[in-house]
Parts: sequence; structure tokens; C-alpha cells
Amino acid sequence: MVRAVKRLGLLALGFMLLSAARAEDVTRRIVVFSPSVSRADRLAIAAKTGATIVRELPAINAVVIEAPSTQVSAANSALTAMAEVARIDEDPKINWLKAVDAPGVDFAVPNVKTLLGPVAAQKAVSAASLKDAQQIGWGVTRVHAPEAWSTSRGQGVKVVVIDTGLDMTHPDLAGNIKGGYNVITKTNDFTDDHGHGTHCGGNIAALDNDIGIVGVANKADLYGVKVLDANGSGTFDDVIAGMQWAVDNHMEVASMSLGADQGNQALQDMVAAMAKAGVTLIAAAGNSSGPVGFPAAYPGAIAVSALDQNDGLADFSSFGPEVAVIAPGVNVYSLSKAGGYETMSGTSMATPHVAGLAVLYLSKHKGASPADVRAALQAASTKLPNVTDVGQGAGLPDARNLVR
Repeated sequence: MVRAVKRLGLLALGFMLLSAARAEDVTRRIVVFSPSVSRADRLAIAAKTGATIVRELPAINAVVIEAPSTQVSAANSALTAMAEVARIDEDPKINWLKAVDAPGVDFAVPNVKTLLGPVAAQKAVSAASLKDAQQIGWGVTRVHAPEAWSTSRGQGVKVVVIDTGLDMTHPDLAGNIKGGYNVITKTNDFTDDHGHGTHCGGNIAALDNDIGIVGVANKADLYGVKVLDANGSGTFDDVIAGMQWAVDNHMEVASMSLGADQGNQALQDMVAAMAKAGVTLIAAAGNSSGPVGFPAAYPGAIAVSALDQNDGLADFSSFGPEVAVIAPGVNVYSLSKAGGYETMSGTSMATPHVAGLAVLYLSKHKGASPADVRAALQAASTKLPNVTDVGQGAGLPDARNLVR
């Protein structure tokens, strides 16, 4: 009887929400249900609030709802009173490409004028102008990837970049792109309208094709999931939905060069779900010169700090006990949207170097678990004498050690 009364209350609340003005601002919430609640019941309960169901997140037993902001409190109260609902998580829209404690500083390119000088090296150049001018970046060389290519180039391994998308037609990348998704538009068009995701994808899997650059794992099967808009912004559920896609589509490695200064339980639960599903998550530590951001700080993620060209910790790099390894992240030359190239700096750039190394390892050790990959990366690493342990974790991984 009590449950029936609760459900009638939800129906009444639904009529209230449906009558709200369409032009009113809306707010999202991640409604997490007890594991025993079926998918059908999750959807039915969410629907009875009258809120719009945005998406499901089955790996964490959740449904994302959206309702007029003035009505969210009432919906929260009604849902929280139900035994089937475990909790309701906040779902703000934030910029995931900002340094975790420095508003206005790009998560990918901290203090770019200082790092790159007045020219900034950010001007895109066409692929045609680089014909017969292919170069191997200093970061790819520093992790000794070319010396491992006779053994593995990452062939047969599925790696996804969860970011702003990929330039789907870039001549230095398209040959390795096997698919992807846009969680914002819910379509298969994951075109990068920002450039950040493409830069990261190039570090992982740019083709060995006589133009531009070469990625660490240049024969990997690359996928792109667009979770951030042209400004680098997205809701928590957008990012988590990209992680859900990686689980659903059996990715082996996920590269996430994004972060927030605060996480939430749903994000932490999805990190755990990825590990349980066998997806190795490589995540950027952040560019705050302070604590590691999220999701990198969660157990199950392999957090990566940034190395500079003097074998030191980049002055912007986040650090802490969560850091697993360090990788090149300063003045990294890679791809940009619209078929171009650019230089960027950040733990965002360090992360795909490590993702590429994980791909090389998995190419020779198919079926290895995320815990196995972490252990292998750390065992293949060398400590740097001028970097503290909290700045480098196990140290700088060496591709030669990974493919032996």
C-alpha cells in the first residue's frame, strides 16, 4: 500500500512537470537504482516523474532524467523516498578541458604563451604541405616506441578516445579510425569541432604514411566518442555515457584527456565498471600544479602526469599518490581538426602516449586485464632522478620493455 501511494504521488508530480513552461531552464540528475531493480522498472519509475529520460547507464544501474529546474527538488524528494532508488547524483555541465583549479586555463594547453612563445606554434598547416616530411615527435621517441615497432604497432587492439571527437577524414588518421559515437547528438557523427580529441588521437594512432607525424600505436583500431562540445563542455552524464559506450562496444583501452576538480559517485562507479568489463582506462592527472583531478584520481584509472623535455615534471602538471606513470606532455606536435597539425602541452598530451603504450602491450598480450596492463606499464618504467615519486609514480614507461 505504501508503495502504491508513492507511485500515485509520482504520477501527480509528473503532471506538474509536464505543465511547466517549455522555455524554462532544465536540470539533469543521475538516478541510480538498486542493482536488483530491472531495466523496465528503472525506466517506468523515471518516466512517472514526468521528467524527460535522457539516457540509460546500465553499467551503473542508472537513468538520467531532465526536468525544469524549478521542479527538480520535488522530483528528487519523490524519487529519494522510493526503496528502489539508491541515490540521486548531481549532473552539472562543466568545461572538462579547464585546469582543475585555475579557471580560464585550458586543461590541454596551460599557459600556452609561456610554453610556446609568441608564435605559439598553434597555427594549423595542411597535410599536403607536409608530404615527404613525416616526423616522429620527441615524446614518441622518448618512450622508445619506434624501437618496439618491429614487434608491435598495436594491430588488432581497440582503443577509444573519449573527448571532443576525432577529425574523421584527417589524412594522417582516417585509415585507422574504425568507428565511434556522438553522445551529445546520439548519432554516429563524432566529428571533432574543437580539435582536442584529434590531437590526442594522433598521439595514439597517427599513420606511418610519409606525412605529418606517427603515433605510438600506429596500426591500432581507433574509435572516437564525442562527449564534449566545441567549447570542451559536457555534463557528467555525457562523459559517463562515453565510458558506457566503451564498455558496450568492448574497447580494450580508453584514453581520457579530460578532468574535473570534483567527481561524483556515478563517475567513480563507471570507472569501476570499466575495469570490471576489461577496459583499461588511461586518464590525465590534470594541469593544476596540485591534486590529481577526476576521473584520474579514482581507483581503477591509470593516472598520467606530464614530463617536460628536460626530464622534469612539467610545471603545470598535477601530482599525487594516484599518479601511476609519467609521459611526455610539453610541446607535443600532433594533429588538429580540419586536416591540420598543431603543438599543444598538458597532461592531455601525456595521456595518449601511455594509451598507445598500453595498446602495444595488449597487442602482444591479448586478454590482459586492466590490472595486468597497469602492472606491465609500471614494471616497464624507469624512475627519473629529478622528479618526486608523487610526480611520476613508477616513472617513465619504455615501449621496448612492454613488448618483450
